[in-house]
Amino acid sequence: VNAHSHAFQRALRGRAESRDPGHPHESFWTWREAMYHLAGRLDPELMWAIARMAYLEMLLSGITTVGEFHYLQHGPGGQPYNNPDEMALQVVRAASDAGLRQVLLRVAYHRAGWQRAAEPVQQRFFDATVDDVVAAAERLRSQGVAVGLAPHSVRAVPGEWLAPLHRQAGAWDVPFHMHLSEQPAEVEACQGEHGVTPVGLLAREGILDERLTAVHAIHLTADDRRRLAEARAGICACPTTERNLGDGILPAQALDGAVFSLGSDSHTQINLLEDARELEYHLRLERLERVVLAERSLASWLWRAATKGGARALGLQAGEIAPGRPADLVAVSLDDPSLVAHDEDELLTNLVFSLERTAIRTVWVGGEVVVAEGRHRAQDGIVADYRTALRKIWP
Repeated sequence: VNAHSHAFQRALRGRAESRDPGHPHESFWTWREAMYHLAGRLDPELMWAIARMAYLEMLLSGITTVGEFHYLQHGPGGQPYNNPDEMALQVVRAASDAGLRQVLLRVAYHRAGWQRAAEPVQQRFFDATVDDVVAAAERLRSQGVAVGLAPHSVRAVPGEWLAPLHRQAGAWDVPFHMHLSEQPAEVEACQGEHGVTPVGLLAREGILDERLTAVHAIHLTADDRRRLAEARAGICACPTTERNLGDGILPAQALDGAVFSLGSDSHTQINLLEDARELEYHLRLERLERVVLAERSLASWLWRAATKGGARALGLQAGEIAPGRPADLVAVSLDDPSLVAHDEDELLTNLVFSLERTAIRTVWVGGEVVVAEGRHRAQDGIVADYRTALRKIWP
């Protein structure tokens, strides 16, 4: 269960991996300029083609469910489409076409940041009021879309937006996600505007609870870590993106009590078990020791984050094989070189730490086969449409 995705960013893969001579220091903030350049070029059909490609790759890697953190809402200059939910419906359409279960996390985004002028393309993300966000989510719900509410970050929404959105999520009993403490500059700006860290602001607004899933949660004080753990909040780690962007290392070992999930985020790589193992491996590099996150059953701990933890983050009864759960199943070949000749008692450990995507042979979503013999039922058409989209975006 992939708890955090920005599907459109799949089209940025490979486009931001060299140093721009105009930037003496590359960082998350310079990468964001490239991402904005991409976002400014997209229309609904391009959004659909890119999202469908991202979802194809998820299914081929054994992901059956995704939380789509969707914030690219409007046309150029912030002009609404005739259907104001057009872009959201295109990512919903893409998931349906691919056969992937989706929860659409409808993002609230109101500003560029505290004392920051908006980039022109950000007008495509902006909502005027909290009521506009709730109304958009309600329109999607009325069409049968599974939704959650997601203030983008403390940068992108005023503090007074947080509690009303959290209350609405509670009234609907839907997930509540937000980026939290991903970058030191975000923490510093929050302290400047509100006098507290982002976690402190959430505590002050009364929204540190089990409904919250904090995405990234990297730059935390000791008090931040204690509060998140005591609240049994969700933490969504996205290690392959976090290492790609130079975000930092999530202090997972200091958040005992929080419930972990995983996300492929910017899709520089889509392999949720790679995210699982990197969550542990990053800590090994930082601490110069091994087996950091669990004294026993480390593989089970990481497996739960990739399955039941993600389901919990998205408000779903899923992520396990059990009576009453959807038949979301993955079959792997034990003859694949990444798994062959391992003792059966060690299988879970080798799935988590060694599995390559070549081992994944069949994927069922809700009992329906969507990947057979390692290929998706519509793979050739999806790849062809994606290549056409890339030629339009990057002529």
